[in-house]
Amino acid sequence: MTVVIPARFRGPTQSGNGGYSCGLLAEALGGVAEVTLRAPPPLDTPLHRTIGDDGVARLVHDGQTIAEAKRTDGPWPAPPAVPDVETIAAAEHRYAGHRAHDYPECFACGPARAADDGLCIFSGPVADGVVAARWHVDASLAGADCRVTTPVLWAAIDCAGYWAAVEGLPERPRMLLGRMAARFTAPVAAGDTCIVLGWRERIDGRKHHAGTALFGMQGHCLGQSRQTWIALRGDG
Repeated sequence: MTVVIPARFRGPTQSGNGGYSCGLLAEALGGVAEVTLRAPPPLDTPLHRTIGDDGVARLVHDGQTIAEAKRTDGPWPAPPAVPDVETIAAAEHRYAGHRAHDYPECFACGPARAADDGLCIFSGPVADGVVAARWHVDASLAGADCRVTTPVLWAAIDCAGYWAAVEGLPERPRMLLGRMAARFTAPVAAGDTCIVLGWRERIDGRKHHAGTALFGMQGHCLGQSRQTWIALRGDG
């Protein structure tokens, strides 16, 4: 099957948002998967999405494997308590990406994107190593059934993991998503408002591990992820 990542869904200027790209591949496995990114996913380019006899889904461009995905049953990290809305709203004003951002046009967390174009999820600190933000779901993100598509759901809980991983560090390293596993247990519809939570787990050299989760406004969990972020060489 041929799939394309439109430029709207970019992370860095020339490549796909990590969460969106992972979700596009996870979609082939029913949406619950662990995805490893092998190379920057190109934009506006036909990509070959396959499922091999080994059950592994692959995203391939010109013979190069861009990403691989396999089904997973977890484990899923337990999220911290969800703060109240007032605390989250205040945290959004402290979002570090408002001051400096390596990828200001990122579909999920870029401050240079308009609300009807990007997700505008500005995750600010609510505790040590924990960030949170609201997500107001634009109608353009939903399919014909008014539900948000799998790649967009993955994008929504992508970048909060990065901001949690670097929260409180003396220097903020540049990082890219290396691996993400996610599952969603309830749909999200156009017009909904949700809460995105991210938390730092541990650091192993250049690998920064984090978890994220998506909640409804009444506090029920809609989905969650575990992530590995890779610091670029020379950045910690």
